Amino acid sequence: MQQRAVKIGVVGLLLACGLSAQDLSGNWQGTLKSGSKDLRAVIEIAKLESGGWKAVVHTDQTTEVLAADSVTLEGSHVKVVIDPVDSAWEGTISADGASITGTWKGSDPGFLGTQGQPQPLELRRATKETAWQIDPTNHKIQFIDVDKNVRLEVLDWGGSGRTLLLAAGSGNTAHTFDKMAPKLAANYHVYGITRRGFGASSAPEPTAANYMADRLGDDVIAIMDALKLNKPVLIGHSMGGEELSSVASRFPEKIAGLIYLDAAYHYAYYDKTHGDLIIDRNEVRRKLAQLEPGMQPQLPGGLIHELLETDLPALEKDLREDEKKIEGTPAMSAQPLSRALSRSMAIGFAMQDGMQKYMKIPVPALAIYAIPHNRGIRDPAAREKADAEDMEISGVPAKAFEAGVPSRVVLLPHASHFVFLSNEADVLREINSFLSTLP
Repeated sequence: MQQRAVKIGVVGLLLACGLSAQDLSGNWQGTLKSGSKDLRAVIEIAKLESGGWKAVVHTDQTTEVLAADSVTLEGSHVKVVIDPVDSAWEGTISADGASITGTWKGSDPGFLGTQGQPQPLELRRATKETAWQIDPTNHKIQFIDVDKNVRLEVLDWGGSGRTLLLAAGSGNTAHTFDKMAPKLAANYHVYGITRRGFGASSAPEPTAANYMADRLGDDVIAIMDALKLNKPVLIGHSMGGEELSSVASRFPEKIAGLIYLDAAYHYAYYDKTHGDLIIDRNEVRRKLAQLEPGMQPQLPGGLIHELLETDLPALEKDLREDEKKIEGTPAMSAQPLSRALSRSMAIGFAMQDGMQKYMKIPVPALAIYAIPHNRGIRDPAAREKADAEDMEISGVPAKAFEAGVPSRVVLLPHASHFVFLSNEADVLREINSFLSTLP
C-alpha cells in the first residue's frame, strides 16, 4: 500500500493540472527522497477519448505499475489525499506548465522510507534527450477485443512449456508482474492481462454490469480464445482472484490449475459459515431485481424460496454481526461522497457491486497468503497485537479455502500484500512445486 500511495498521489497530481491536452500528454518524471536513496518516478499520461486523462506510473523501487487516482485543484494549488496510508500531497503548478513542485506529508512511519516526514517532490516534463528508460522488461504488447468497444492490454513475456496467464489486482496493470514474469518465462510461456478500466486497457462506464465478476471472467476467457491457449494455469494477485474463481467455477475444463497470490479472500471464495456482507447484499439485490414488474420469471417460486431460505437469512446474519461490532461506537453524521468520483474510485465501487458468490472451485489450486501482513510497525508489543488481529481476520478465509477447495495453502508471515515482490523466492518456489504436480 505504501508504494501504491506515492504512485497514486503523483499521478493524481498530474491529472489535476489545468494544462491543455497537448501540454499534459507525455511522460513526467521526478525524484522523491526515500530514506538514504532517491526514488525515481516516471508517469506516462494520455488523454481519454471521453475527456480527462489517464496515466500509469513506474518507479525504481518496484516494477508495479498503477493507474491514476483523484485529486482536488484550486487555481494552481493541488492537493492529493491518500487515506489508506494517512498521507497527502500539496503542490503548485509552475506558470509555464513545465514543472509541478510540492511536498508529501504523512503519518505512516513506513511510507516509502520517509518515516512520516514531509518530503519535497518536483516533477518535470521529460524530453527525448532527458527521458528516463521505463519498462525495460523484454515483453511484447498487444491489444485484444473482449467485448463491444472494449480492448485489453495483453503482455507476452515469451518462454516455452506450460502456459501461465497472470491477472493483476485492482488498480494495477499486467506490468506489476514485470519483475517476476521473466523468471517464470525461463520454464513456462507467460502472458499477463491488464483488466478493463485500468492502465492502457479500455475503461467502459463504471457500472456493476460492466465490472461484474463473471464479466471480468469472460474477458479472461476471450483472451484465452483469442490467443488459442490450451488449458493454461491462471495466476491472480489480490482482486485477480475473482477472475480465477469465475473462470474455474464455470469452465473448469478450460484450465489446468489456479494460483492465488494473496487473492483467495471473500471475493474469490465464499465462506458460508461466516458469510460476507457485500456479497450477500449483492445476491439479495440481484434476485429482488428479478422480481420487479416486467422482470419476473415465469415461475418465480424457486427464486422466492432461495431468498427466504438462504439469501435473506445470510444477509440478516451479516447485519447483526456488524451491529455487534459497532455497538458503543459514537454516532457520526453521514458524509456524502463527492459526485465527482475519481475514475479508479468509481470503477472500484462498480467492482464491489459486481462481486459474486463462488462456492465451488473444482480445479487444483495453490493459495499463498501474506498472513500476518507486514504493516511496518516497529514497536514489538504493537506489532504482536496487530499480528494477532490479522491472523484472526485473514486466517478465517485461508482456513475456509483450504477446507472447501482442492488446494495447497501457504502462509508467508510478514510478507507484503504484493507477496510476489516482497517474497519472490518463496513464491517462485511454491509455484514451481505446484506446477510440477499438475498433469
